[in-house]
Amino acid sequence: MLSRRRIPLLAVLTALLAAPALPQSSEQLEVGPPPMRRAAPPAPGASAEELDRTADDLRADKNYMDAIEYYEAVLKKTPNNAVVFNKMGICYLQMQRFKEARKNFERSIRLDRDLAVAYNNLGVVFYSTHDYGKAIRRYEQAIALDPSAPSYYSNLGAAYFSNRKFEKAVLNYNKALELDPDIFERISRAGVQAQLSSPADRARFDYVMAKLFAKMGIADRSLRYLRKAMEEGYKDIGDVYKDSEFAQLRKDPRFTELMSSKPPAIPD
Repeated sequence: MLSRRRIPLLAVLTALLAAPALPQSSEQLEVGPPPMRRAAPPAPGASAEELDRTADDLRADKNYMDAIEYYEAVLKKTPNNAVVFNKMGICYLQMQRFKEARKNFERSIRLDRDLAVAYNNLGVVFYSTHDYGKAIRRYEQAIALDPSAPSYYSNLGAAYFSNRKFEKAVLNYNKALELDPDIFERISRAGVQAQLSSPADRARFDYVMAKLFAKMGIADRSLRYLRKAMEEGYKDIGDVYKDSEFAQLRKDPRFTELMSSKPPAIPD
């Protein structure tokens, strides 16, 4: 009798997503039951607006698969709805199913060439898959359509930074901060940090952020990023004494205290 080999559920699901069909094998795969439905199926008589609201609620609750089912129900009633395709793309993106996310964002753009958010979200797909050149182009298209959105500049800065084009990254981060000084307090740096290839790049990122906040006169945040840069071993930390952006911060006793304490570098 053939032995029954247990394979982790995650590995099985990954394989199922990566290929249209599993090849025939002499081994039997044991998988658990599919996830239980958390929402009732879309009601056939519900209006597109009702279905869309329910889908938005499900997406907010991170119930992405059921949200997608509701968005698909919306599309049956309004087939060329660019906004709904964009929302479905967001669900797939949150699940890191980048192929499906890209497909939906591209469909959204084909239906509405002026939907800036779809270009931005398509840029996030390319950024997440390390295709920074394409990400930059999509973010720039989003900005051309809506130059008032600080997150577009922040995303563009992240793509330039990950592509090691630091001057352009600084310009776009600065623009994002001009539009919204609190943007980096709300947006996790995990996305940027995940793309930076070395501790040196991460330290440089923190130094750049310290410089930007110092230029804006936001001392607390500048000192916070400066400490991180030192902890991450930024090799040019001495520039803090000559970079003009830090002129005012150098007068702050907390700056003197930080620099004299010399926080030890944290191993990567």
